[in-house]
Amino acid sequence: MNIKKYAAVILLAAAVLLQGMTVQNIQAAETPPENLYAMSAVLMDGDSGRILYEKEGNTIRPNASTTKVLTCILALENAKGDDYVQVSTNAASQPEVKLGMKKGQQFYMEDLLYSLMLKSHNDTAVAIAENISGSVENFARLMNEKAEEIGCTDTHFVTPNGLDDSNSGGTHHTTAADLARIMRYAIKNKTFLAITQTRDHTFSDISGKYHFSVHNTNAFMDMEKGVLSGKTGFTAKAGYCYVCACSQNGKLMIVALLGCGWPNHKNYKWKDCSRLLKYGRDNYFYVMVPDPPEIPEIPVKNGAPEGFVTGKTVYTQGNAQIPSEDKARRFLMKKGESLSWNIHYPENLDAPVEKGAIIGRLDCMLENKIIFSYPVTSGSTIGRINYKWYINKVFHDFFH
Repeated sequence: MNIKKYAAVILLAAAVLLQGMTVQNIQAAETPPENLYAMSAVLMDGDSGRILYEKEGNTIRPNASTTKVLTCILALENAKGDDYVQVSTNAASQPEVKLGMKKGQQFYMEDLLYSLMLKSHNDTAVAIAENISGSVENFARLMNEKAEEIGCTDTHFVTPNGLDDSNSGGTHHTTAADLARIMRYAIKNKTFLAITQTRDHTFSDISGKYHFSVHNTNAFMDMEKGVLSGKTGFTAKAGYCYVCACSQNGKLMIVALLGCGWPNHKNYKWKDCSRLLKYGRDNYFYVMVPDPPEIPEIPVKNGAPEGFVTGKTVYTQGNAQIPSEDKARRFLMKKGESLSWNIHYPENLDAPVEKGAIIGRLDCMLENKIIFSYPVTSGSTIGRINYKWYINKVFHDFFH
């Protein structure tokens, strides 16, 4: 074999091998992560709230200090940064990890939020809760009301710091899906983002006698690009937990992990988080909501036509009001998925029909799931042909 033919064979073999590797990589990228360390895991589209991947995402589990994401949000929404927070005996007696507060000390609320989120201090969480609601019990009720408002369906919080506890409503718990929903809500608050992205914060109590310095323990900020926020957690019952929000390649993704290893496997959560983010980057792309379809006219049986014209079919035009923000929504989707609209309306209506009456439904569908839904209403009022209508027609025809 001469040199040219030999080189051609080598190039051809290399091309085939490269093509095979490319196909394998694509296939691997389309395969959801397997053998995650976490007992529960969720990857969520941060824009739409759609869950892109889950492993026991709706299984109830303890979630340790990831609870403090909600505690921080409630503080931001119900208190001011320059509020005085006085330390109670209960707050000062909380177990490690703690700031080391003493009964009677006072702090600014803003400083305590850095202590809460950067170093995850348990005494700080209780002091914040008591300042806002008067007691831990009252604050827990506020937490659960807020969780329900956010859209959580399987969350029950008992403590503001995430330490394992229970009350008449059950044990302190959430799910990976609910935890992701809480983080998705939290990152809409600019102050929350500013606090959780801070590397170091130094402050004093209000007397100026005691000084403190806290360093951000969210090590994932140095492992992945685009980390917007994150919160770790650990108890002996919950194991290592983590929730974070990342913006990578223009994609906003949220990862929630529960029961992700126990000592000495502190780094399992970083590995799981990186794998889930890679799966999201490699497989999902943004798709805009398509333009809604025109809603057809619907015939109205026994509808009274204008001008007293008999034998004429009367129609009403269906209308659906879609907010502009919904028309501009986008969804992370993978190959083979699609967005579409479905219109549900009757073949005909029975008169009379009032203008604005609901006569159908317009659904935006992602695969077989309804993303959002709007009522279809009648665009006009249609009377019914009856005895009175015929009397009026006789007079109309006689005088015209």
